[in-house]
Amino acid sequence: MKKNWRLFALLTALVVLIVGCSKGDAASTDTKKSEELVVKIGVQGSGGLFGKAQEEQLFEKAFAEYGAKVEWVEFQSGPSMTEAMASNNLDFAGLGNMPIIAAQAANIPFTVISQVLEGKKNVGVVVNSSSGITSLQDLVGKKVAVGKGTNAYDFLFRGLAKEGIDPEKLEIINLNPDEAQAAFDASSVDAWAIWEPYLSINTLSGKGTIIADGEKLDILSPSYQIVRTEFAKQHSDVVVAYLKTLDELLKWELENEEEAVNRFATERQLPVALMEETRKRARSISIPVSEEVIEEHQKTADFQYEIGTIRKEINVSDVFDNQYIEKALK
Repeated sequence: MKKNWRLFALLTALVVLIVGCSKGDAASTDTKKSEELVVKIGVQGSGGLFGKAQEEQLFEKAFAEYGAKVEWVEFQSGPSMTEAMASNNLDFAGLGNMPIIAAQAANIPFTVISQVLEGKKNVGVVVNSSSGITSLQDLVGKKVAVGKGTNAYDFLFRGLAKEGIDPEKLEIINLNPDEAQAAFDASSVDAWAIWEPYLSINTLSGKGTIIADGEKLDILSPSYQIVRTEFAKQHSDVVVAYLKTLDELLKWELENEEEAVNRFATERQLPVALMEETRKRARSISIPVSEEVIEEHQKTADFQYEIGTIRKEINVSDVFDNQYIEKALK
């Protein structure tokens, strides 16, 4: 009996020790206790809403209560963002649908936390206005610039498939936006599959004409905000704070249309009319991702698997999680 009592006492002490350790582990992942957290936010290009946020240190202020600092990282396109996320060198990013699909197929751990572009007119194919090219059919035998792995890449190939055009009959050249703009200016390429603001920059100048976009072809190219999955698990409160700050920026833009347009035009050294057109074609949002959009995203993933761009089939719903944006918008 005495022996059993000693055993009971020993087991009780062990349980208390385990519970105590568990509580300690949970506390160590509490963002508010963190002293060394650096949140790495990726942006494509400078200026815009994130330029305002950097200038006014809005994210730095939002994260201050968590003892977190902010590091801004600039990229030219989405694929390089997901690569950085794969190596734990990026925590947040806004990017198009195709880089997300490729990243999921490559087993890069990320979570989609909101939709930031509707996707109807933000991507298209622009041609030189004097080229005589008026449709995708006219691109046969022509040089077409596009960044491989981008949402414009997906749009181009889905558009060609919809029109029954074999991509092999085009000379598709992999160029990043800066390279493609130079090639388009020099007429080294006949067409360019790209996103905003490049579509508006080249059409309002009179240089280019848009022959296809999502609205014309009924192909969605939405963009999203994503977060590194492990970061979200450890710092869910920071994820919500990030989305709240983004929502505040969008509210400022909506309530101060003229100031916002003038600001964005000045910082990019572009005409105000061009910025107004860009905003018409690609107005920023931050909303939960609907089932309809996820279904369309699945169609895109299935198509990219069929043509061999990704090497395995994926269930896209695995990476979408609306819990953070729903909390942020409350």
